[in-house]
Amino acid sequence: MAPRSQPTARQVRLGTELRRLREAAGLKAREVAGLLSSTSAQMSQVEAGLAGVSEERLRRLAAHYACADEPLIEALVAMATDRSHGWWEQYRGTLPPVFLDVAETEYHGTYLREVVTSHVPGLLQTADYARAVFGYMVPELPDSELEPRVEHRMRRRVVLDREASVPYETIVHEAALRILVSDRRTAHAQLLEVLRAIEEGQVTVRVVPLAREGFAGAGIEMMYVGGPLPQLDTVLRDAPHGTAFIDAESQLARFRALLNKVGKAALPPVESRDFIHRMTKEL
Repeated sequence: MAPRSQPTARQVRLGTELRRLREAAGLKAREVAGLLSSTSAQMSQVEAGLAGVSEERLRRLAAHYACADEPLIEALVAMATDRSHGWWEQYRGTLPPVFLDVAETEYHGTYLREVVTSHVPGLLQTADYARAVFGYMVPELPDSELEPRVEHRMRRRVVLDREASVPYETIVHEAALRILVSDRRTAHAQLLEVLRAIEEGQVTVRVVPLAREGFAGAGIEMMYVGGPLPQLDTVLRDAPHGTAFIDAESQLARFRALLNKVGKAALPPVESRDFIHRMTKEL
């Protein structure tokens, strides 16, 4: 089977976890290849997410690595045997792959925790707000590229709207709520949309007020996505080259600490709701 040309973030993560298990066992790829009647090159493809691995082979690898973490093995088997195609696959070839990877990662998350300081969270944006954000790119996007981005952003909300919705908490800096990315009508409608999501129980929103003293974390933005196990968590961060997917254990611990630190500066949920409600009266 030919190697995948564009493995998804989920496929890459599976390969990464298999590599970590091998390295923890102190084995080289060429030493393991013989076990599967494979080659070191093919093992490298599996660990890079460029090739799949069957459940039987994955379990043999785990046994060879002396991995006794059954919950982890079962989680990896679920990732390896998942043949479903999510709604985001409709955009393959239309949008950059990272858009699909973000949607897939959110969809499979067990919970979402986010910190935003520059824009309203993507999962809560209205179409007009998202259109203004994407429309500010340089060079300016033609409608044929702009509208699929807006549509994709709206469809990401399925994680909040579906029957088995993903628990979602977002900490939003007041500045992000006040910036007029478009006009006042759009800003007012956007705040009402955030309030609607709060009232319907889709999301927990906590606001960091501009007047909060001792808050120097305005540059911290991230989406923390819970995995089926803590070691399978993922942090998404915007970077100059696109969204970065972070999963190293030490980095995950760092971002959890940052989340908790920012959380201490945020208002409780009810006070945040009332805060946003007052803001709507000012527009």
